[in-house]
Amino acid sequence: MEAAARRPQTAESIAGTAAKHAHTHRDVNGGWLRPAVFGAMDGLVSNFALMAGVVGGSASNGTVVLTGLAGLIAGACSMAAGEYTSVASQREMVQAELETERTELLRNPEAELAELAQLYVERGVEPELAFEVARQLSKDPDRALDVHAREELGVDPEDLPSPLVAAVSSFGSFALGALLPLLPYLLGASSLLPMLVLALIGLFVCGAVVAKVTARSWWFSGMRQLVLGGAAAGVTFLLGHLIGAGIG
Repeated sequence: MEAAARRPQTAESIAGTAAKHAHTHRDVNGGWLRPAVFGAMDGLVSNFALMAGVVGGSASNGTVVLTGLAGLIAGACSMAAGEYTSVASQREMVQAELETERTELLRNPEAELAELAQLYVERGVEPELAFEVARQLSKDPDRALDVHAREELGVDPEDLPSPLVAAVSSFGSFALGALLPLLPYLLGASSLLPMLVLALIGLFVCGAVVAKVTARSWWFSGMRQLVLGGAAAGVTFLLGHLIGAGIG
């Protein structure tokens, strides 16, 4: 095994060995699934709890529907605006740091080369080899910027998040989740029970889907979300009932 490790390698042989022994990992960032599910879950829990509080206050069906629609629109717009501002600010900050790094690569190439080599030394690479790797990576200015961005900033310059995509996806996922508890009333329901059943089912499904990006079992994640969301709605219903009784 050690002899094989010392054997000279070509780019083709290394790529072939890597492909032969490649294995997959769980998506630790969650990709699009995580923000979409959590956005829908946020909309479901918040609108479910909001409507439950109004129902607890003995409001009319019309008031419940109006409250649910207002909660859906206001929450979705708030989520979209918040996500847009957050992602845009983060993107602008990263772009500013990338510009600083680009300027330093032009002004102080030797210092940046030494900095990159030192990063590899700190990771256990022998100094001479670390310097040679850094030197080869620094030959191309664009590649050098990419490497420095990944190693120092932990970002991919070619894959920065889009504020517009974040805003639209947040709006859509929140609105979809918030629509679920409202749907029974839009279809003519006149009691809390249909909303309660549909919302609890939605909470369980959302929690179960989250298990795809965690190490938990689907039933544990589903039950956890059902209990937490149900508790939030229960507390709001109780407060609405008490406040409604006090006002009445």
